[in-house]
Formats: sequence, structure tokens, C-alpha cells
Amino acid sequence: MTAPSFPVIRLKPKANPRPVRFGAPWVYADDIVTDRRTKALEPGSFAHLEDANRTYLATVTVNPASKIFARVMARDADVVIDADWIEARVAAALAHRERLYDTPFYRLIHAEADGFPGVIVDRFGDTLVLQPNAAWADAMADSLAAALAKVSGCTTVLKNASGRTRSLEGLDDVDTVLIGQAPTAPLQVPMNGATYMADVTGGQKTGLFFDQRPNHAFVQRLSDGADVLDVFSHVGGFSLAALAAGARSATAVDGSAAALELADQGAQAMGVADRYTTRKGDAFDTLAALQSEGAQFDVVVCDPPAFAPSKSALDRGLRAYDRVARLASLLVKPGGYLVLCSCSHAADLDAFRAACTRGIGKAGRVGQLIYTGFAGADHPQLPSLAESGYLKALAYRLT
Repeated sequence: MTAPSFPVIRLKPKANPRPVRFGAPWVYADDIVTDRRTKALEPGSFAHLEDANRTYLATVTVNPASKIFARVMARDADVVIDADWIEARVAAALAHRERLYDTPFYRLIHAEADGFPGVIVDRFGDTLVLQPNAAWADAMADSLAAALAKVSGCTTVLKNASGRTRSLEGLDDVDTVLIGQAPTAPLQVPMNGATYMADVTGGQKTGLFFDQRPNHAFVQRLSDGADVLDVFSHVGGFSLAALAAGARSATAVDGSAAALELADQGAQAMGVADRYTTRKGDAFDTLAALQSEGAQFDVVVCDPPAFAPSKSALDRGLRAYDRVARLASLLVKPGGYLVLCSCSHAADLDAFRAACTRGIGKAGRVGQLIYTGFAGADHPQLPSLAESGYLKALAYRLT
């Protein structure tokens, strides 16, 4: 097939081209020469990116309505972005996951790190949940779905439009079924010996968080015979993993009744409901209430939503992580373990660790940092994109 003739966009003279040359996947609007022609480009269309000296840098997808004006699709000026191109990248991503996991439950596509800017795909057996969070992917959602189904053999592809970045791209929030039929009940997901119930049509994000898999496994090593508290539990991520590893009891705390119902269903499917308790309420209020009740646990895990989703929210977010660490520390038995997580890309590891350590100190506790964890290998990091290393998990042994 003949390579298409793409329009050209160009970096401003003061914009440094080296980040793109060395792997950066984004170019912000402030670094692009914009005029009526570039502003009129169709969101999701493709272009050639050049530096100020008119030297080719990359083939990109553009969105004049977004702060991220250009996203790198390929480093080849002759690339043809068609079904074959999509299928080849899906196949490469699938081969990696199949090497990692024996069961078909994982993140199949992790956006830029897998060569699909703004695209998330989670796999639940024969069902795929696609989040097209960039304009090009939304425009090509049907083509993406067809390629995903063909390469993976899955029979259902759902479009999930809940990603908060979609609004920044000027996209709608309408979920649709692209291929097959939507499940009418939550799907059972085996992971680390536990059974989770994923609502892939009405649950949070795609229905389940696969990224915590290795951190669940670490907590399992602490959980045999332990009393475990799982705060911000969602569908029971850490607490069900702990019960699968022999925890004496587990308590899940979340503000969502629907999520806790799914957690209960998971415990019932595992046959551990007699050792499982759920408690609906605000996490901060519940942590304080548990302290007033004199509750103590061998392992306490806090896995909150992103308190610092952007740089503007960083200071406020770090104060929240400090507060969580302080309140949770008071519930850990001497010699017990506190596990604190952050999915805020704006709070890097050093800042998050400092906030957690500060909160532990405010509680009058001394902590040994024994573990630092990240997302699983099905969530690869792009070294040139700090945002792809968003997840951090810290485990402290408290004296």
C-alpha cells in the first residue's frame, strides 16, 4: 500500500526536539507552530512532525482541541496506520502477556507503552474492555475492536468511555458494545488464588484493577494467620488476596455499596465469607472510628484513589497521603505491617514516600520500609513518560 501524504506540523524554534527524538510520546500545544491550517486539522487525524529546521521527527496523531497537540504513532515517515498496523501491535502486546500469565485476565494494551497512544484495553477471559482516551482511538474504535477480537480470539469488545482524560480530548462519555454482547452479570476473575467479581459494564474504570497484582502477592506473604484491614478496598483487592493466603480475618472498607457487594460475592465464591467483613463509609471517618473502638490489625492496607491527579493538586494530595498514613498507623499492632499505595502520577515516589513517612511519625510510630512495589508487568512503563509509572506501593513494619 502506498504511504499516505500527511500534512506537516512543526515545532516552534525555541522548542527542544530532543525529547521526541529520544522517545517522548507527546508534544504539547505550546510547543507547536499553530496557525489557521494547523488549528483546522481534524482531531484524531495524522500528520508528520518536524523540528524547526524542517527535519522529520515522527508520524503523529493530532488534536488541536487538546493541550496534548500531538501524540507519536510511529517513527517512520512511510508508515501506513491501517488494520495490519493495528493487528501487528496488538499481537506484540498479546505475546508479552501470554508469556507472563497462564490465565486470560490482564491489561492487554497499556497506552503509549504498548504503542497505542491513549488506549487502554483490559482482558477478562473472552471479554475485552476498550478505553479509547484519545481522539484518534475514538475515531478508529471499530477498527481497534476488530483487530483486538481477531488477534486475541475474544468474542466481546466493550467500549468504556469513563476515562477522565476523554473530556480533555473533547470526547463523549457514552459506553457502547462494539462486538458481541455485554455480560449480564459480574465476571469472575481469578488472581493470586483469590476470586474477584468484575462489573465490566457499570463498575469503576474497566471493572477491576489488574495493576496491583504483584502488590497483592506481597501482602499475601504477610497475611497467613493475620487480621487484615483493607481500606479503599474497591471490590476487595487486598482483603480477598489476604484471605486466599490464610488470613484469620479481613475487613474491607469502601464508600461504594456496589463495590462492597461485589467484594462479598467474591468472598462467597472463594468460600471465605465467614472470615470476611465489609464496612461502608468514608475512609477517613472509618479509620478514626476504628481507632475509637480500639481495633487493631496485623496488616493494614490503604489503596486510595488518586489524591494528586495533577500538579495543581499535588500539595493537597500529599497532605491527604500524610493523613491516611497517620490514621492507619494507629490501627497497626506493634510489629505489624502498614501498606500504603498511590496511583497519582503527579506525586512521584520520593514525594509519596516522604508524605507517608511523615504521617507515620505524626502517629508516634517508627516504621521500617521493607518493600517498594509498582504496577505489574502487564502495565509496562515508558521510560520517557513519567506518567506511565503512576502506581507506587510502600510496605512498612511498624514498631
